Amino acid sequence: MNAPEYTLGIEEEYLLVDTETCALVDVPDALMRDCVQALGDQVSPEFLACQIEVGTGVCASIAEARADLGHLRRTISTCAAAYGMAPLAVSCHPFADWQSRKRTEKPRYDELARDLGGVVRRMLICGTHVHIGLPDDDLRMDTMRQFSYFLPHLLALSTSSPFWGGQDTGLNSYRLSVFDNLPRTGLPPEFTAYAEYRRSVDMLIDAGLIEDSSKIWWDIRPSARFPTIESRICDVMPFMEHTLTIAAMVQSITRMLVELRRRNQRWRIYDRFLIAENRWRAQRYGPREGLLDIGRGALVPMGELVAELIELLDADAMALGCLNELRGAQDIVAQGTSSERQRAVYARAVEDGADASEALRAVVHALMSEFTQGLD
Repeated sequence: MNAPEYTLGIEEEYLLVDTETCALVDVPDALMRDCVQALGDQVSPEFLACQIEVGTGVCASIAEARADLGHLRRTISTCAAAYGMAPLAVSCHPFADWQSRKRTEKPRYDELARDLGGVVRRMLICGTHVHIGLPDDDLRMDTMRQFSYFLPHLLALSTSSPFWGGQDTGLNSYRLSVFDNLPRTGLPPEFTAYAEYRRSVDMLIDAGLIEDSSKIWWDIRPSARFPTIESRICDVMPFMEHTLTIAAMVQSITRMLVELRRRNQRWRIYDRFLIAENRWRAQRYGPREGLLDIGRGALVPMGELVAELIELLDADAMALGCLNELRGAQDIVAQGTSSERQRAVYARAVEDGADASEALRAVVHALMSEFTQGLD
C-alpha cells in the first residue's frame, strides 16, 4: 500500500443576512457574480437562495487550508458588505422562518425539490465538510468504517444551532434533527469492501432512484467527486480557528487509522447502536454532558475524552504539521461552542432588558462579528 499524502479540503456553507435587520436575505445575482469573479469555482449558490457555499482547493497541509479558507471568508465578507449584507457561518439562523425562503433555480435543485417533497423545504441549515485524500478505494471504505466511532466527538465540538424559528430548541445541533429527515443520512452502513458499497449504490442508480452517489448524505462517505473520504457531520462554525481544529482532527484521525492498518492493526468496530447514542448526546448536549467511552462502558467528560484523543493523535498531528490546531480542541471545550456562546449572548441581552426579538438580533450581530475574527 502506497503511503497516502492526506491532502485536505474544507467546504463551508454560509447564510446571508441584512446587516441592519439581521434577517435572512436572498443572494442577489450581482453579488453572486462578484463572488464568482473573485473566487471562480470555489464559490457557488446553495439549495436555498439565502445560502452560499465555498470550498478550498486541494491543500497539502493545514497551513495551506488556513490561507485558502481565510481568503474565501474575507472575500465573501467584502463582497457582501457592498450590498449591506454579511455572511454567517452558523448552522441555523436564530429566528428565520423556513417556510418563507425561496430556493435557487437550478436543475439539480429542481430535481431535489421533486424527489424529496416537503422535507427538503426545511433545509435552512448549513454544515462543514472536510475531505481527506485517500486514493485507494478499499482503503477509503475500511478507514470510513473505523472512523465512525469518532463522528460524535467532532459533532460535539462543532455545535452551532441551538435556535430554530426564534425558539431555543434545547439541542446544541438542531441542524442534525432537520437534516436527518432526508433519506440516506446518518451513520453509514458497515460495508466491509468498496465493491460491496458500489453494489448497493449501483442498485439505486440502476433502478433510477438516484442519479449518482452524491445523493447519499451519510455523516461520512466516500466522496462522489474526489478520491477522498468526506466527513459531513459537523455544524458550520463562526470562528475559522475552530473549523481548522476540526479539520486537523479529521486529518489526524484518518492518518492514525491508516497507519494502524499499515502495522496490521485496526480500530475496533463498535456497535452502531452505541455510536448512535453518542451521536444523540453530542446533538443534544454538545460537549457539556460527556460521551460514552464504549471501550470502558462508562460516561466520560468531554474534556477527558479530548485530552485522550490529542494524546492518541499526537504523533500523527506532528507528522501532518497540525498539532497546534489539534490542541485547539481543548480551547473549544474550555471556552464553549457557538451554541453555548449564542445562548450566553441571548441571556445577557434579556438581562439587560431586551425582549426576545431584540435578544435574537443581538445573537446575529455577535455571529457577524465572529465570522471575521482572526482573518486579518
